[in-house]
Amino acid sequence: MKNSGNKPRAGAVRKSRKGPQVGSGGQGRQALEGRGPTPKAEDRPYHPAGKRKIAQERLAEKRGGRGAPAGQGRPPQQKRRSEQGGSQVEVVTGRNSVLEGLRAKIPASALYIAARIEYDDRVKEIMSLATKRGLPILEVMRPELDRMGGVDSVHQGVALKVPPYDYAHPVDIYDRAVERGQVPLLVALDGITDPRNLGAIIRSTAAFGGQGVIVPQRRSVGMTAAAWKTSAGAAARTPVAMAANLTQTLKSLKERGAFVLGLDGDGDIDLPSLELAKEPLVIVVGSEGKGLSRLVTETCDAIVSIPISASTESLNAGIAASVTLYEVSRQRSAK
Repeated sequence: MKNSGNKPRAGAVRKSRKGPQVGSGGQGRQALEGRGPTPKAEDRPYHPAGKRKIAQERLAEKRGGRGAPAGQGRPPQQKRRSEQGGSQVEVVTGRNSVLEGLRAKIPASALYIAARIEYDDRVKEIMSLATKRGLPILEVMRPELDRMGGVDSVHQGVALKVPPYDYAHPVDIYDRAVERGQVPLLVALDGITDPRNLGAIIRSTAAFGGQGVIVPQRRSVGMTAAAWKTSAGAAARTPVAMAANLTQTLKSLKERGAFVLGLDGDGDIDLPSLELAKEPLVIVVGSEGKGLSRLVTETCDAIVSIPISASTESLNAGIAASVTLYEVSRQRSAK
């Protein structure tokens, strides 16, 4: 609206009981919007998280003269590597798992300790080993450890950041056992996607004299933090190999003299009647639901079943592997 002989007014005209009123023309909008979103804690120099980030960046610059290594200059809320693989680091949590990992000198880039943690013998040894290795020791609040370890993690106040797992080659593990004068005993996984099963199988393999575990590259679990933790440190001593093609890998091992045994509830050989226990073996464990795949079953020299009660439909993959490894170990040690 214009007044006769005057310039247009800056604001819109509003009608009210008091008559027409002119608005502000948007001049008060900025005051209503405020100062914008609050910056993240690590982006505020005065915040403890911000100070910690700055200190980490300075330490990285002092050591390498370049920017901070991937993951080290960032706050502890690490993204976890997916089960299908990736370049993200893993976080091993729990006092036993962290201690075993440090004892075995697994690659690690940082140790996280909860603020005001209660020091028992394990924590003292963890601190001592990390100090001797020159690992950065970062004190964080427990909520940050909760986020690092995930929903189901029981970190017990400690976490160890490790790089992506360095998988071995299946044939190398077999040949190394032969060179040492050992009778090879490997476990291969077919379609197992639960990292806790993998961790349990690694632990049983180490306990009963096995030399390694083989996982397929696709449609299978990898060495995640959950697998590290379930293995209770055994993953630091027992190598895990990755097979690009499980069937072809099994055939290659057979050419080297190994016998491939598949575990299945409908197997034609009962485990106590197994006559191949003292031979070089590769034990293949399938998923609890689908079992062994067709191609893997055709590659096996024998399909072995574990006698169980009729009231029990099947055994968990980790338990089935453990029972089989125990029986093989028992027969090998028998005179």
